[in-house]
Amino acid sequence: MDTSKQTEVTATQATPETTQQIDARVDAEQKALAQRVLRKIDWRLIPLMFITYNLNFMDKTILSSASVFGLRDDTGLVGQQYSWVSSVFYFGYFFWEYPTTYLIPRLPVAKYMALNTFIWGAVVAITAACTNYGGLITVRFLLGVAEATITPAFMFITSTWYTRDEIPTRTGYWFAGNSIGGLVASFLAFGIGHITDSLAPWQWMYVVLGVMTFIWGIPLLLFLPDRIEKASFLTEEERRFAADRVVISGTGRTAHAGYKFDQVIECLIDPKTWFIFSMSLLTQIPNGGTQNFGNIVLKSFGFTSLQSTLLVIPASVISAGTIAGTGWIAGRFRHLNCLLIICVVTPAILGSSLIYVRPRTSSGVQLFGYFLLSTGPGAIPLLMSLVGANYKGVTKKMTMTALLFIAYCAGNIAGPQFFRTKDAPHYNLAFRAILVCYCLVVGLATGLRFYLQWMNAKREREEGVKGSAGAGGVVASGKLADEDDVRTAVATQVELRAEDYDDVTDWKTFGFRYRI
Repeated sequence: MDTSKQTEVTATQATPETTQQIDARVDAEQKALAQRVLRKIDWRLIPLMFITYNLNFMDKTILSSASVFGLRDDTGLVGQQYSWVSSVFYFGYFFWEYPTTYLIPRLPVAKYMALNTFIWGAVVAITAACTNYGGLITVRFLLGVAEATITPAFMFITSTWYTRDEIPTRTGYWFAGNSIGGLVASFLAFGIGHITDSLAPWQWMYVVLGVMTFIWGIPLLLFLPDRIEKASFLTEEERRFAADRVVISGTGRTAHAGYKFDQVIECLIDPKTWFIFSMSLLTQIPNGGTQNFGNIVLKSFGFTSLQSTLLVIPASVISAGTIAGTGWIAGRFRHLNCLLIICVVTPAILGSSLIYVRPRTSSGVQLFGYFLLSTGPGAIPLLMSLVGANYKGVTKKMTMTALLFIAYCAGNIAGPQFFRTKDAPHYNLAFRAILVCYCLVVGLATGLRFYLQWMNAKREREEGVKGSAGAGGVVASGKLADEDDVRTAVATQVELRAEDYDDVTDWKTFGFRYRI
């Protein structure tokens, strides 16, 4: 090679990077780190939560399938006793809800949840041994206590690991396990319904699901991390990035947060608390009824027990698609959450109307109305994502979580009571109540949207900055992540200070804006 050309090549190779090139390279590395960390978190957490929630729903709602496979006759249930067996689960849930929301941020959350899963699986299996009303009431109450931890723990985990833009989508992903659980339970019930053995089909349902749930507690114990600092599947650099990004773009760090009574008071006097509480109550009255009487209602349309288990499958698919789809939209767009709540309950309003006017409609129209009801359960994960993204401060958020599920329990306790034995098979009172509840939800969602818009405008005027519904507020003594930062690698661009890790509420965080 010519000496002059060789010298030119060498000089070219030795040319130092320009500032612009360095910035571009660093930016690419930061984005790659952000994507890698989020991908690792997703692959570790979401499958574990999805499958757990799948089992959670199956174990809770298998009662509906068991009711048409001999449970009511074999245990001698009469009158409203089946309705009380349905409702008493939520008395147990209600009883343990506030204590467990107090314990969740103070115990190793993964181990605590695994312990609850072992107990829950054992209780489900023991249900097969029940021979009377008293036995069913007891195990259903204990099942409520055991399952009361799961959803609040998932909300805590989601807020711990994800940013405000990611919380709605991830909540939708794991909550969709709820509806998929209904689908799997229907297939399972259909298969087990053909068993002719010394044990009745409904007993086999509980044995199989109980054993499955108990065994599932082992992967939870082994693979679900208690907190970011103990996540062995992340490197030290990735753990630091994961912790910082929820301070900057999330709702703050959850580790080592003490109980703060002033945050309890702030939660109780916050108007948005009671909007969400009321909507949780009103969406769960319909849920409590249709969840436990779904198969019975389908039989009243003229279908057999086996056919009713299969007809739940399309309803489960519709529900899962609604939950996952609206969760993705709520995560992508920061100003649609309340509108999405209205969208998911509107088909349910039409569906309850079609069923209410029977027998003046055909079985096909009634079945179509039943399928329309399947979008209604999509409201509760949207409310949960509002709590996860709009409440800051560990005690305030966990207090709101407890209130959300107290309302959830009250609604599910009341729901089955509208399905009175004397109203069978049409249950007109129940479907009239469902219609009224969903109409009230539309009004409350509209009111909450206007209130949050007003609050955002008020805070902008008082603080003099626009703020962001995707950021955690002002950090690093003045840095407020912009719209692009919160979606990429801002955690590597901001040097956080000690005060940024403080446990403060949304009311006291400068620049914090609400998702609406």
